[in-house]
Amino acid sequence: MPADTQTTTPGADWARDAAVQAALHATESEHGRTLHPPVAQALTDAGFARYFVPARFGGTSGTFGELIDAIALVGEGCTSSAWCAALQAAHGRLAAHLPPRGQADLWQDGPDTPIAAALVPPAGTLTPAGGGYRLSGRWNLASGVMSAHWILLATADPAAPRVRQLILAIPRGDITVHDTWHNSGLRGTGSHSLSVDDAFVPAHRTMPRDALAAGRQDDGAARCHRIPYTLVASLMFAAPALGAARGALRAWTRLTATRPAGLSDPTAQQVLARSSAETDAAHLLLVRAARRADHAPPDELPTALNQRDAAVAVEMLVAAVERLFRHGGARAQSEAEPLQRLWRDIHALAGHGALQLPAAAAVYSQWVDSEQAHTP
Repeated sequence: MPADTQTTTPGADWARDAAVQAALHATESEHGRTLHPPVAQALTDAGFARYFVPARFGGTSGTFGELIDAIALVGEGCTSSAWCAALQAAHGRLAAHLPPRGQADLWQDGPDTPIAAALVPPAGTLTPAGGGYRLSGRWNLASGVMSAHWILLATADPAAPRVRQLILAIPRGDITVHDTWHNSGLRGTGSHSLSVDDAFVPAHRTMPRDALAAGRQDDGAARCHRIPYTLVASLMFAAPALGAARGALRAWTRLTATRPAGLSDPTAQQVLARSSAETDAAHLLLVRAARRADHAPPDELPTALNQRDAAVAVEMLVAAVERLFRHGGARAQSEAEPLQRLWRDIHALAGHGALQLPAAAAVYSQWVDSEQAHTP
């Protein structure tokens, strides 16, 4: 496999040990339907949980460009691990929008606090109580919940249930996890359901969902916390697919080398050329989206462009892996071959609502119309 299809920036080296553990235990994570404990610990030790935690709590307040490369590095060996790594970082960034006292609850003992979330759709029932609320209900698809210390949950605001949602931070001890994750792909993410039975949530551990869309605007807020959620959500979900495609290229190349013709076969050469080029092109789209998040002027952040680029990048990565898998033949379908796992994983990932091209295309078209309307 060409070296340039595996290149990562030096800034991603901090994730290399986590990538090694993820690849080493990919089968255990898949069979256990949650991250294998050494992998979960390796992600935290690497710094994914602290990546967007405010600096005053010892966090990194990092950049999106560096994070995309680190997630992709982990994803080359295990897409599920990369998915959880991305969400560990993303959920730390979301929790940084809580009131200061709520942030202290999460990070008073240090920034390496894995956080899971179930935000879409909102669920549960919230009842006002002295100094906060009482929460009950059941939520689905909380990736990484088995290794999380805190959970972010979305529910309707009892003061305005039709128009406003609240996000609440709940300690792991207040939830019950239900073994519901039996999917074809991303099996190792442990995206189980969870329930809460009449738990008290103090007001300082709640925030309006609208705060995520606006980004923090207070003086001194780090750049990564001032970014609207809609600008970077699809980018974070797309990053593991880049790693999956790179891993699939490596697995396919190794498998093809055992065939009589190897890479001397013209068909194999075309498969390699096209799939590697599509993977590299998708990487460039994601790098450009991350650069916007890290450097674009705050009043000109092009959410529509980032959503478009993330959706198109994932479509390209899925096409690349699909081509590799089809050319791999029956041998690629063996449970012993990582190519079939990566193929299942990237298809499961591409089904996420934040990565659907029709929705992204609609937002982008509206943005183009608006830009044209303001052009003399």
